[in-house]
Amino acid sequence: MHRFNELVLRSTLFTLDSLKEVENNVIELLQTRGSTVLVKNLQMIQLQKAITAIGMFSLFESILQDGLDCKNGFQEAKNIMKESGNEDLNVRFEDFICAINVLKHGKGRSYDTLVAKSSLLPFKIRMPREGYFEEGDVSEISTLIEVNDDFVLDCARLIEEVSEEIRNLRPDYYM
Repeated sequence: MHRFNELVLRSTLFTLDSLKEVENNVIELLQTRGSTVLVKNLQMIQLQKAITAIGMFSLFESILQDGLDCKNGFQEAKNIMKESGNEDLNVRFEDFICAINVLKHGKGRSYDTLVAKSSLLPFKIRMPREGYFEEGDVSEISTLIEVNDDFVLDCARLIEEVSEEIRNLRPDYYM
């Protein structure tokens, strides 16, 4: 069986390519007619991207828990990675864990953490009292994190990087 981290990017690219094809078809149809159904289809595509990001991170946490034989896979992974001294990777991992938590749960500790460092993030967070990310974007859905293709790909690549770092520090670890 292939490792999760070997499949996650491939799966993500497949999903994003499929969504892009549908999006292009919908946009083409919108050139000749306005339709609520077509706008809802664009919103559905955005929702699917959020579901993909949340799903891959949730599955990754489960795989970490199983592979590291622990109750909190993300915390154990962070503890292991502290040994490497790769502060950039640790910070990015924590930022994306918070972003996924915000997507799942809305405002709370993770949201407050990200708002406090919003200018340093590799993705956009909806700041307090902001109504939208981009005015006039009919495809936008109500999330506090902007989930575009880059965000979804960054999630997949981060999972690959974290997995590799853990394997480098724990060669007997298989996930």
